[in-house]
Amino acid sequence: MPVPDTASQHRYPGQLSLTVHPIQPRFSGRLRRRKMKLGAGCMWRLLLLSLLAAAFVAAHERQPEDLSDDGDDMGLDEEELRALMGEEEDEATVIDEEESDEKTEKEPGEAGTDPDVSFQVTYKTPVPTGEVYLAETFDDGSLDRWQLSKTMKEDADEEIAKYDGKWAVEQLKENKVPGDLGLVLKSRAKHHAIAALLDKPFVFQDEPLVVQYEVNFQDGIDCGGAYIKLLSDADGLNLEQFHDRTPYTIMFGPDKCGEDYKLHFIFRHKNPLNKDMEEKHAKRADVDLKKFYTDKKTHLYTLVLNPDNSYEMFIDQSSVSRGSLLQDVVPPVNPPKEIDDPHDSKPDDWDERAKIPDPEAEKPDDWDEDAPAKIEDPDAVKPEGWLDDELEFVADPNAEKPEDWDEEMDGEWEAPQIPNPACETAPGCGEWKRPMINNPQYKGKWKAPLVDNSNYQGVWKPRKIQNPDYFEDLQPFRMTPFKALGLELWSMTSDIYFDNFIITSEKEVADRWASDSWGLKKLVASANEPGILAQLMMAAEERPWLWVIYILTVGLPIGLTVLFCWPKKVEEDYVYKKTDLPRADLEEEEEDEEEAAAAEDEDKAAEAADEAAAAATEDGEMEDNEEGEDHLEGDDEGEEEEEEKEEENKSPERTLEEEDGLKEEADVPEESHKQVRKRRVRKD
Repeated sequence: MPVPDTASQHRYPGQLSLTVHPIQPRFSGRLRRRKMKLGAGCMWRLLLLSLLAAAFVAAHERQPEDLSDDGDDMGLDEEELRALMGEEEDEATVIDEEESDEKTEKEPGEAGTDPDVSFQVTYKTPVPTGEVYLAETFDDGSLDRWQLSKTMKEDADEEIAKYDGKWAVEQLKENKVPGDLGLVLKSRAKHHAIAALLDKPFVFQDEPLVVQYEVNFQDGIDCGGAYIKLLSDADGLNLEQFHDRTPYTIMFGPDKCGEDYKLHFIFRHKNPLNKDMEEKHAKRADVDLKKFYTDKKTHLYTLVLNPDNSYEMFIDQSSVSRGSLLQDVVPPVNPPKEIDDPHDSKPDDWDERAKIPDPEAEKPDDWDEDAPAKIEDPDAVKPEGWLDDELEFVADPNAEKPEDWDEEMDGEWEAPQIPNPACETAPGCGEWKRPMINNPQYKGKWKAPLVDNSNYQGVWKPRKIQNPDYFEDLQPFRMTPFKALGLELWSMTSDIYFDNFIITSEKEVADRWASDSWGLKKLVASANEPGILAQLMMAAEERPWLWVIYILTVGLPIGLTVLFCWPKKVEEDYVYKKTDLPRADLEEEEEDEEEAAAAEDEDKAAEAADEAAAAATEDGEMEDNEEGEDHLEGDDEGEEEEEEKEEENKSPERTLEEEDGLKEEADVPEESHKQVRKRRVRKD
């Protein structure tokens, strides 16, 4: 019969065998299972920490430089993206350093590479692809088309009333594109005014209006604007006399003063009844505009006004506000049909009080209105050691009168007061006073409780009448035509950069124009953007408390890794005692007992076969025995059969103590086993 690997078998004379199941292997398997569980848990924790670290890094890497980093937000189709990447001859292209070195000649409107720029590009002046009313890039370096104002600002001090602010055509200070120039406001704390005529006036009929330009607050902005005005088409329009009260149709662009960041869209609407012009302000943008004023990057501002009276404003080609000229402007275009009657007045007997003091209430007799709110604590006791005769402050004995002290001018000199040294060890000095506590008898001034007013008539409102100034204009889009674009600004910060003005009636034309101009600036700025570590360091310089977050972010995963995954010393050798079994191991013990019972049944079958063989070899001896011995033999065999049955019944109930007993029997010397087996054979 094959012997299981997990058991050791000892055979002795008499063909009897003893199978001993060791206990150690079971605990070794349990130890291996615990190690596997520990390793699996460690792997899951490492995976979780890795995911958290990756999410943290990704969150910092996705710090947007504008409202959206996706290429789709630029509004470019596949053809425009090819134009941006340089697949067409007349568009901006990115070149290698070797190609930039080989190129020596410059075409009109084209500039070579700048050795001070980390990301070299070849720039060509963008050309509009459709019908436009104004397209200005300033790349020729001149202001021939533009007219400086030579007038004075009304209602201002003479010293600052003149429009003497300086303008220049320059490159950007940072992230410059070689060959790309823009209009720069150079002065601070001065009035600036400059304007240019359109190629032809824009008339509001059946085509949309699209206005777009770029702004860069190169030195930030303290207080000032960067908006534009579309000057109304009038016979008396003179750009040399352009000032703050020159009629305009639309004002659009960023403005900031204090902590108020705005994106203006104001249009002037003519009242059809009295012909007065009223300013209508669009609602505020739906996003926080602060970063567009502080990040020192070039941003693209776009206004789209449609014939159906809808409008939408974009920053960097991402929508920040949209609405209707009929519903989303203040004050409304159309006045209300009814208004309050200005001649109506509230009657003298009109009672608007919902609650009144109870007229039947009376002050209780025991109500004391003169009782003080605070009284001395009657239970207070002066602390022991209180120094009544000592002053809390005394003159400084070490002080000396200054040599230049003049008693006639300065009066009698007195030494400065210092805390009395004698009071340092005492509970207090000076006159002791009882502390003040709340007066339990204090009730304050009595007031009658409030009850519902039976004469309450509600809040009075004047009656409504028909508005004599009512009108209904369902086409506020039909504004006054305009024929010039002007900048009339006051700023406390200089070096405000303007570039790439375009006025058209097609959004696609403005998008293509942006891809050839602003898109290239964005590409250069992205290439010069510092890495994630540099951004984190710069952020920590402005906000030192970020160092705590950085340390926790880096140290926490390392600490958890060390805590959960550091290898622990596991003892292979266990000393087992006869103690109660842990509940967690009961299932494993039951399985082991069933295996032991099955192995014992196999051993019994083997013993029975061995006994049959031994009986066959000793038949001769059995025939020579006497009948009394036969009788004893039969009795012994019956007793052995009963003992075997009892052992079979008890086998499922074996415990660790019986297995320990088997182990002890296995440790008995071989000679003692031989004696036992011989004795049993002789008995048989």
